[in-house]
Amino acid sequence: MQLNSTLELYPDYTVTQLLFKDVKNAAELRKNAMEGLVQGALITPSMIVDPFQILVASNKAVHLQKTGKMKTRSLFSEIIFNLSPTNNISEAFKRFGISDGDSAVYVVLVYPKEDAVDVSGIVSKINGQQIPVDTISSLSDAAKIKKFYKVSPQEDGVSSLLDAVICRMAIKDVM
Repeated sequence: MQLNSTLELYPDYTVTQLLFKDVKNAAELRKNAMEGLVQGALITPSMIVDPFQILVASNKAVHLQKTGKMKTRSLFSEIIFNLSPTNNISEAFKRFGISDGDSAVYVVLVYPKEDAVDVSGIVSKINGQQIPVDTISSLSDAAKIKKFYKVSPQEDGVSSLLDAVICRMAIKDVM
C-alpha cells in the first residue's frame, strides 16, 4: 500500500508515499497542513505521473534544506514547489497542493531514518480508502500534465511523459 524509499544522496532519510481515493475530508486536511498539524506534503494525484516524480522532488527538497537554499518555509512545501516546472510558488501550490474539493490525496513523508514517524496516525486522519501507490496512473490526468509541463506531441512520441516531467522539474532552476 505505502512505498518506502531511501534517498540516494541522503541515505539517512526515508521517503514514505501514501495514496488515498474517495477522500471526504480534503478541506480539513488542507487546513491542518497549512497550520503545520500534518507533517507531510499533501499533493493532488492528478498531476503525478509516477512515484519517481515524488522521489526527485523530495531529494531536491532535502538537498536544498541541507544547503540552506530552500525557497519555501518548510521541507514539505518545498517538495510541492519542486514538482512544478515554474519558479512561481503560489502556482505550484495551486497546481500540486490539494484543494478543498479533492477526492484523492497523495501523502509524502520525509524523515531521518532514526526518527520514528507515526504513519498510522496520519493514515487515521484521512477519511478515505488507501490504495497502492503504484496505481497512481489511474488517478493521473495525462492531458492536464502535458499541458502544464508543455509537452509537445513530437516529444511525447519519442520519450515517456515521466521523462518529460522530470526534465522540466530538473531544469527549472537553470532556466
